[in-house]
Amino acid sequence: MNIDNEKKLQVSAIKDGTVIDRIPPLSLFKVIEILGLDHTGNQITFGTNLDSKHLGKKAIIKIADSFFEDEDINRIALFAPDAKFNIIKNYEVIEKRQVAIPEHISGIAKCFNPKCITNHQNVKTRFTTKKGKEGISLVCHYCEKITQTKNLQIISKS
Repeated sequence: MNIDNEKKLQVSAIKDGTVIDRIPPLSLFKVIEILGLDHTGNQITFGTNLDSKHLGKKAIIKIADSFFEDEDINRIALFAPDAKFNIIKNYEVIEKRQVAIPEHISGIAKCFNPKCITNHQNVKTRFTTKKGKEGISLVCHYCEKITQTKNLQIISKS
């Protein structure tokens, strides 16, 4: 065996669960927080700064015995718009899902405006997504303040 050819990261396969691929490395921990994976009892394996044909570098997350609804999948679109969810059953990929940026989001991020009602009362945040030169931005339903992705404060999923 030639050791030079074996320098790739080896992560054990999962029998059943979800693999999230094509996450930008700097977004890995935001994705973990958004999906509430920092509060799960399931086995999680993640790697970052892995070589990627599509992104140059990427991160991946493997979650054993856990599956996600489309709403959960799209929660990470603001930080990982190229991410793919691979559904694993009995060690085989049975389905692949691409993240889609939803037109409207709620309960994912805080409004950037400190005077917004959502920052003072128990009101769930609601935004319309806009795609522009700076990337994706959110327009608050209540105060109409525009928040850029780089300024987003995540509301953790517990």
